[in-house]
Amino acid sequence: MSESHLEFSQSSPLTLGVELELQIVSRLDGDLTGGASELLALIERKPHSGDFKPEMTESMIEVSTGVHQDCSTLQAELQEVRKTLLTAADRLNLLICGGGAHPFQHWAERKIFDKPRFHQLNELYGYLAKQFTVFGQHIHVGCPNGDEAIFLLHGLSRFIPHFIALSAASPYYQGVDTAFETSRLTAVSAFPLSGRAPLVKSWAEFNAYFDSMKESGVVESMKDFYWDIRPKPEFGTVEIRICDTPLTLQRAAALAAYAQTVCRYLLIERPFLIDESLYAVYTFNRFQASRFGFDGGLLDPVKKAKVLLREDFLETLDRLAPHAAELGTTELLASLRRACHEGSDAQWMRRVYAERNSLPDLVWQQALLWRETP
Repeated sequence: MSESHLEFSQSSPLTLGVELELQIVSRLDGDLTGGASELLALIERKPHSGDFKPEMTESMIEVSTGVHQDCSTLQAELQEVRKTLLTAADRLNLLICGGGAHPFQHWAERKIFDKPRFHQLNELYGYLAKQFTVFGQHIHVGCPNGDEAIFLLHGLSRFIPHFIALSAASPYYQGVDTAFETSRLTAVSAFPLSGRAPLVKSWAEFNAYFDSMKESGVVESMKDFYWDIRPKPEFGTVEIRICDTPLTLQRAAALAAYAQTVCRYLLIERPFLIDESLYAVYTFNRFQASRFGFDGGLLDPVKKAKVLLREDFLETLDRLAPHAAELGTTELLASLRRACHEGSDAQWMRRVYAERNSLPDLVWQQALLWRETP
């Protein structure tokens, strides 16, 4: 068997970067609309902060930050990125909004972005490619080496239900209330290489696994893994991919703060063993958080007990307090504590729809929230 020897780029521990997939929306009817090519061309005419890229369809655009030591500078760059994107969108008479899935768009109407990789994925996955018009936040946390990245990958799996409940923002799909807090994860789960990563315990073991997958023709590169959490060796990070794109930048920054703080806690305290028991309850906990948010149940793989997800999250915040103080994330984590009590973005969306009885009105309110909230 040929060996690929994936090199893991060294990064400063606990540095942060964020990617956000955003909806491009028509001002006329609130539906998704093509516009990525025009937006990208307009943005690239002038120097700007952040990075702007196409995604699977013309109705999506991905924005990303540089590398940050702390969340305050990360949030500041996100605000600059938003300003650049909204300036271009206004010139093209387009709206931009967050949310994990558009409430009423129809997948068959989407147009694949004209890029070889996206056309290849369309050929491979058929209708799933257009159904992948869903929108997530990816959080990168810097790791000093591949072994630590693998440790964090598995350690973070314990907290995946928290990230799902905190970011949930896709209760509506194809014009229907799905009864889920996040419907986006159902679309992601349809892909064969989604879900959890295998339980390898070192970078050398991961390399051997990757070699076997590549040799058998299952994958060509790390991009072919759609796991909830995956290593990103070229960046020197572990990447959390489970989150819906929030409705506000503040929530996006707070999610990054939570990831950074949890990773510090894991690296310093090593609070539990990394073994298959973490994954014995993974699918159950993932479903509960997707369906019910903080009202869902959580099977604690360490305590071997079932608890309410809300209670588990609040207890976790208390344990993280010393680490948050060291990192300067206390204020952002306090906003997540409030969100746990006051309700998710998904619940906000349901309240707005109940008031207006119009999904287009809901989308316009989402766009307004994205524009005006700090």
